[in-house]
Amino acid sequence: MSLGTDARAHYLRDSVDSATPAQQLVMLFDRLLLDLRWAEKAQDQSDWVGASTHLTHAQAIIAELTGTLKVELWSGGPALMSLYVYIAGILRTGNAWHDVEPTREAIELLEPLRISWHVAVEETAALTRPERLSAVG
Repeated sequence: MSLGTDARAHYLRDSVDSATPAQQLVMLFDRLLLDLRWAEKAQDQSDWVGASTHLTHAQAIIAELTGTLKVELWSGGPALMSLYVYIAGILRTGNAWHDVEPTREAIELLEPLRISWHVAVEETAALTRPERLSAVG
């Protein structure tokens, strides 16, 4: 590994380690959608090995999201779990059959959720900033 690659990996690891759980969720969604877009591009170019690499990583992220979701903590939990299970299934199918449509469907379903998580994290952070708290009190 080169010095630049080592520095980048260290920076990324520190960024994840210092992030709040909500920020980590946003990071996972950002990477998930990035993998899906890269997979879509590879599929459009009939690069099935490249597509499989990105789809497999996307599936690993979905597995992480599924494994950490506590469905009992909020009323939307079971529906979100169902979405994750559905996405995992269509990504496996699309990967196995070299079909780009499931990838596109996953992007269409997950992008609004990614944006919603970004908004929620930003709004929560704005409410807890020290200057905001002093203005309220």
